[in-house]
Amino acid sequence: MDKYKELTELVASLASDFEKFYDKGNNAAGTRVRAGMATLAKWAKDTRADVQSKKNATKA
Repeated sequence: MDKYKELTELVASLASDFEKFYDKGNNAAGTRVRAGMATLAKWAKDTRADVQSKKNATKA
């Protein structure tokens, strides 16, 4: 469950910047949200590849 914990921590770390950007209009927070989403996308891509490789290893 380490990967799930990583995901929840990453999403939780973005919460305040989402609030600052969407509720208060802070443009600098929007930049941090975009950067965090890029990090999240990379994490998702890496996790997807890891899951696929483990899945394929069990078939062999």
